[in-house]
Amino acid sequence: MTTKGTPGRMVRIDDETWAEYGQLCDEEGTTRGDDLRRHAKKRVNAWKRKKAAEAADLTRRLLGPDAG
Repeated sequence: MTTKGTPGRMVRIDDETWAEYGQLCDEEGTTRGDDLRRHAKKRVNAWKRKKAAEAADLTRRLLGPDAG
């Protein structure tokens, strides 16, 4: 458990990329952890929107254009 109450996760990234990613994040004023969390959240939100749109489209096709 981390100090912020979220579980730690392990990812495998080569040392050179990890070090350069740290430099990139420093220049952007963030941390690798914050950047990774934002990226994951953005991807999950996009996936949820896509799934909701697919479900709405399926509902429209099953119920017809006048249903809803």
